[in-house]
Parts: sequence; structure tokens; C-alpha cells
Amino acid sequence: MFCDILVGEDPASSQYVRMKAKTAEKVGMKFRGANFPSSITTEQLVVEIKKINAEKNLCGLIVQLPLPAHLDKQAVLDAIDPKIDVDCTGKVNTELFYLGKAYVEFPTAAAVMEILDNTNVDLKNKKCLVVGFGQLVGKPVSSLLGQRGLHVDVARSKTENISELMQRADVIISAVGKPKLITGDKIKPGCIVVDAGTAESDGGIAGDVDFETVKDVAGFVSPVPGGVGPVTVAKLLFNVLKVAKQHKEPS
Repeated sequence: MFCDILVGEDPASSQYVRMKAKTAEKVGMKFRGANFPSSITTEQLVVEIKKINAEKNLCGLIVQLPLPAHLDKQAVLDAIDPKIDVDCTGKVNTELFYLGKAYVEFPTAAAVMEILDNTNVDLKNKKCLVVGFGQLVGKPVSSLLGQRGLHVDVARSKTENISELMQRADVIISAVGKPKLITGDKIKPGCIVVDAGTAESDGGIAGDVDFETVKDVAGFVSPVPGGVGPVTVAKLLFNVLKVAKQHKEPS
């Protein structure tokens, strides 16, 4: 069984949870959603997580991010039993990941690498730019690229030469959550663009990339929705399967 905790009613998060529930059902994996009001305190949520940790046949538990601002995010994530932390967000598994010893990877970062591999483009000698250095995508995907010996630049919120970095990048992975951050006039022709950003926009979900202006310039661009998201779900469920095989009897 796989459990996803959702706090509050963020539209993008709610849609993502529904996607995971539907995909889990398709592959024959039992899914349970655990919803809590945005008014819940950190202490109350930690108590609830510890109760869920103890559930029989649980092979994966994640907390959907972002959390309401008043909650202590790391305290919440660290309450998940590391053995079933399939999002790799707790301190124990995060540290193991960067030591190269984790048995699961950050699902979105792993999804980005899978998409890059499936472009069939040799990334050797390519300049890679990661836009955003967040815990779930930017930082771990930078690490995975670096492990392959690739040239990696990172653009953070205070990076002053972002436009210059974009213009010379052969590969751009963006995970900021800012619609239309990347437009066709900002990138090199033939650039590979993987959009791992999500944000609410005009009542729907948008990525960081202005797909319409980028698609005619880029050599490859992943759409939002329908790009990194579904692959991330597949990687997440693969992590659940790993846990089921290594630590528990399948449910």
C-alpha cells in the first residue's frame, strides 16, 4: 500500500495526488489518500504521520509539497519512517542520496534524467543549466548530472546572469514554478528543455516554459501537464515497489 498525505487544498497538489491515485490503481497498487486541513499544526501532523507509519503493509508514505507556510516542513518530512520514505525527502534518505547510498532516488529528479536519456542525445560536452535549486528537483538533479561528469551551471533566485546562462546552455532543466519564465527568445536553437516546474495559472496548471514560443526553437521540450509529471509518478511507484520487495511483504 502507498499513502499520500495532502494538507490543505492547493489545486496543483490536489491534481498531482489524483494522478498518483489513478496510476497506482492502473498498476494494481493499493493507494490511500490522507487529507488534513490547512489549519493543522506541525505537532498534530507529526502525530498523524507516526500513526500512518505503523499501518500494516505500508510500503510508501509521502507528504505532498508545498505545505502551508506555518508548518515546519522538515520536521514533518522527518516524521516519515525512512524505510518507507519513497520521496527521499526525510533527512536520513536525503543524506544517503548525496552519499550515493540511498536505495531510492528523488522521483522528479530521476524522471528528469529518464527524459533526458530518452531524447537519445549524447550529453557529453553539453552545457547543462539547472534553473532553481530546490530540495526535490534542482539540487538532486544537479547532483545526478554531476555524477555523470557533465558540465552543470545552476541558476538560483539571486543569480544575476541567468539570461546569459540560458543563451549558452545546450540543456535546460527548469524547476521554479513560475509560468513563462523561459521563452523562445531566451534559449539557444536546438536546446533540450525539460520543464519540471508547476504552478497554478488561469485556473489550470502551467510549467516554467512558454511551450508555444519554445517548441519551434528547442530541439526538444517537455510539456506541462503531461511531461515530467507522469514520469515522476512512475518513478515514485517504482520506489514503492522497491520498498515492498526489500522491507515488507507486498500488500
